Amino acid sequence: MKRLLLPFLLAVPAFAANLTQQPGYVHGEFIYETAPFPSCHATTLVETKGGLRAAWFGGTAEGKPDVAIWSAEFNGASWSVPTEVANGLQPDGTRRPCWNPVLFQPEAGPLMIFYKVGPKPSTWWGELRTSSDEGRTWSAARRLPEGILGPIKNKPVQLANGDILCGTSSETPEKPSHWTVHFERSSDGGQTWTATGPVNDGVKINAIQPSVLFLGGEKLLALGRTREQRMFNITSADNGRTWGEMKLIDLPNPNSGTDAVTLADGRHLLVYNHTPKGRSPLNLAVSKDGATWQAALVLENESGEYSYPAIIQASDGLVHITYTWKRQKVRHVIVDPAKLTSKPIVDGVWPTADK
Repeated sequence: MKRLLLPFLLAVPAFAANLTQQPGYVHGEFIYETAPFPSCHATTLVETKGGLRAAWFGGTAEGKPDVAIWSAEFNGASWSVPTEVANGLQPDGTRRPCWNPVLFQPEAGPLMIFYKVGPKPSTWWGELRTSSDEGRTWSAARRLPEGILGPIKNKPVQLANGDILCGTSSETPEKPSHWTVHFERSSDGGQTWTATGPVNDGVKINAIQPSVLFLGGEKLLALGRTREQRMFNITSADNGRTWGEMKLIDLPNPNSGTDAVTLADGRHLLVYNHTPKGRSPLNLAVSKDGATWQAALVLENESGEYSYPAIIQASDGLVHITYTWKRQKVRHVIVDPAKLTSKPIVDGVWPTADK
């Protein structure tokens, strides 16, 4: 494995000195400049009738009791001031940290925001709120059933039959923790849920936080984060009811979150850190089949942490990406997928400008 990972360390993560001049890069901005919380992480993004809505968790620091879920709305020109939409205040007056919000707009029904509450990932639980006004106001929190966590970081997908399929995962309390992926499904708009068992053993591959892509028909591909310095993938031939063998792929992963989306034209985009260590650079790759990925954009390549991205394609065809910027701010980037140019990733090496 060391021999396979060595090329990742040699990659030069840039096509151009000015990253905003790369083909397909449209615009980049911070969602806010100042906020009532010093630290933020774990962005999520959804299109609404009025524009876009983003959410993330923010507070003193990850895992602290004051960490809450915050959100802002984009009207096509500017972002609104962030507001708190959920916190971990308990009936007995104690407060628990919140984690990993996930926004999702089903074809029918209200906007959903899933999030986790609890002292740490091995003991947290899932909660769900809904909104009938595009996220300006929210219902009271509803705790998800025992054994159901909701989407753990990345957006669910809605299948042709209307089922909502969530990629989720668990982390066991022992050290070292075993990380396993499973999938949760609702056929009634989130009222009731079923779940698969783990699709990996958490020993050979420790995997969490899957994204789900469409390969055509009932074929699905899930891929995401591991502790093995490479990303994983796994496929299903029956709309996620059963899954094949989980495998490590050639793309590196520094034990950090990723996200992916299937575009309207059938291509797939993946946003991730193309490195086995650290959380810079942050990259965008493109694939026609979900198996072979090519380099498309470098979103960040300076020192620091650029992580936990979210990616969606809006109804106008443009792609929107949000991510944690140094744990201080949330950054929003717009990409035109029709203008992307791609280059092969050979032996795991991100191509330089002249190759």
